[in-house]
Amino acid sequence: MTPGFRMAWRNIWRNRRRTLISAASVAFAVLFAIFMSSFQKGGWDRVLDNVVRFYFGYAQVHAQGYWEEQTIDRSIDVSDPSIVGLEDASGRVFSHRIESFALASTGPSTTGVLLSGVQPDPEDRITSLRSRLVQGEYLQEGSESVLIAQGLAQELRVGVGDTVVLLSQGYHGVTAAGKFPVSGIVSFGSPELNKLMVYLPLPAAQAFFGAEGRVTSMVADLPDSESVPDALKSIRAALDEGTYEVLGWEDLLPDLVQARALDSAGSNIILLILYLIIAFGLFGTVLMMTKERQYEFGVLIAIGMHRGQLARIVWMEIILLSIVGALAGMVMAIPVVFWFNLNPVVFTGDFAEAYLKFGVEPIFPTAIDPRIFLNQALIVFGMSLAMVIYPWLRIRHLSPVASMRH
Repeated sequence: MTPGFRMAWRNIWRNRRRTLISAASVAFAVLFAIFMSSFQKGGWDRVLDNVVRFYFGYAQVHAQGYWEEQTIDRSIDVSDPSIVGLEDASGRVFSHRIESFALASTGPSTTGVLLSGVQPDPEDRITSLRSRLVQGEYLQEGSESVLIAQGLAQELRVGVGDTVVLLSQGYHGVTAAGKFPVSGIVSFGSPELNKLMVYLPLPAAQAFFGAEGRVTSMVADLPDSESVPDALKSIRAALDEGTYEVLGWEDLLPDLVQARALDSAGSNIILLILYLIIAFGLFGTVLMMTKERQYEFGVLIAIGMHRGQLARIVWMEIILLSIVGALAGMVMAIPVVFWFNLNPVVFTGDFAEAYLKFGVEPIFPTAIDPRIFLNQALIVFGMSLAMVIYPWLRIRHLSPVASMRH
């Protein structure tokens, strides 16, 4: 421990009340900033996970132009060597889908549906489809039975064991028609999907559409959004960009990205106000500390202390005061963040219903992310660096004789 550091540490505790008040203001501002940042990140991570794992997945592979014009004619031939070797080349597992709109009928009732041919096990890993089953049995490989959404089942007045007639346009305009027994009923939080979704095992769906060996999309099995950039890079490296398009969740859900950016902008304004509170609190302390120690500074310069050395000691005092406040704020924030992570905020009423319409559970935990804590420390440290400007200017232009006369 250097003499300058020891002197700075002793100096900040010469006026304990001022130090404790200043450190407390920093601590509570840091506590609130950490809690707000972790709550926002945790909430949006939950929303993202709900929406992405609801159906879209974190990354998809299509034929070039499919996402702009979603027609079964823009499907992928899975026998293409680059597609066959994609899992080995990218190190990722993919769920194959073939999707198109169809008419579902049960006698007098007919309605439009989204028919999705899927691989039962890979699809369950990505979207947890099996967990949404409320009646009957999950899809089985090789079967020709369908899963239908609960709202759609009510509209068509069908149950497990009943038969649904599907009619659509298949690959290259062929007529697609077939009768399929209902093996199970699934429930979605989103009312729109609950009235729309029909699932069929992939081989049966390919035969229905007359598109054997073809899929409209391949969904990558990724653990979280943090793994998306590396996954997109490796997948794109394995495919011809002129033939295939590889889209991450941000490309698939631009509205969600915009909503998140808008929410982050509002939160950043509040955080900016908090940082200004911290800055003014620190500056008030620095102002008082510099003013009341004019005589002391004059004496030190008069007996031979270099102005730069004196400025460094004052800077250390400001840094130490900031660190004490920031560390106290982080220590207080740890149990609060962990508590709300284990016991998330659960919204009810109209607010909850609004989220459920989009298939999002109205549950908002805090995120346990060390980077949030570190960022607050770095921001406070940056403000401390700026605070040294005022005492440095005062010390640089300080007249020892004039200061000792006051």
